[in-house]
Amino acid sequence: MNEQVQQAGSDAGIRSPERTDTAVSDQRLLRGARARRTIARHAVDVASLEGLNGLSIGRLATDLGLSKSGIQTLFGTKENLQLAAVESAGEQFTEAVVHPVRAVPHGAARLRALIERWISYVETPVFAGGCFWGANLPDFDSRPGKVRNALFRHHQDWLALIAGELRHAVDNGEIADLDIDLTAFQIDAVLTAANTAVRLGDTDAVNKVRRVVDGFLTPRH
Repeated sequence: MNEQVQQAGSDAGIRSPERTDTAVSDQRLLRGARARRTIARHAVDVASLEGLNGLSIGRLATDLGLSKSGIQTLFGTKENLQLAAVESAGEQFTEAVVHPVRAVPHGAARLRALIERWISYVETPVFAGGCFWGANLPDFDSRPGKVRNALFRHHQDWLALIAGELRHAVDNGEIADLDIDLTAFQIDAVLTAANTAVRLGDTDAVNKVRRVVDGFLTPRH
C-alpha cells in the first residue's frame, strides 16, 4: 500500500520526503563543488603572485566577498586550500597548454606547438603572476609534505611530456639522437628562466626560448 501511495505521489508530480531530501542534498553538493572551484581558481592567482604561503582563508574571503566560516567548511585547513590551488593550477595549465596541441603529430611538431602554447600561457598570462609553478616550486623544494609532493608530481608530468615528444622525434628520425632526460631538463630550465625574464620586461625572452628549442630539434643529416 505504501509503495502504491509513493508511486501515486510521483505520478502526480509530488515528491516523497526521501526524494526531496536527496534533491536538496544534491543541490548543496553542486553548490559546494562550484564554490570550491571558484575559490581554488582565485587562490591560484593569489599564489602566482604571492606564493602558496601567502594564501589565507581571510584573504580569500575578503577578495571574493565570502564568509571565512564558509571557506573553512569547504577546505578545513590551509594545507587543503593549498592542495586545491595546485590541482586547479594543473587543470588550467593542461587546458591552456596541453589540450590545444592534441591534434598535432607527435615529435618535433608537437614539441614546438607545446612551447608556443607555453609562451602564450606566460605572455597572456593565464595566471595573474605568470607561471604558477615558477612562483611556487622554489618555495617548496625544501619543504617535505603533501604540497611539495603535489607540486613535484605536476612538474614531473611536464618534464615527462617534453621527454616523450623528444623521444618521438628521435625515433621518427626527425632529429639526431640525444640524451632525452637531460634535454628535457635543459628546455624546462630555459622556460623557467624565460618566465622570470618576461615578468621583468625582457621582450626578447620568448625568441630566446624558440632559438634554444630549435637548437635541440636540428634535423638529422
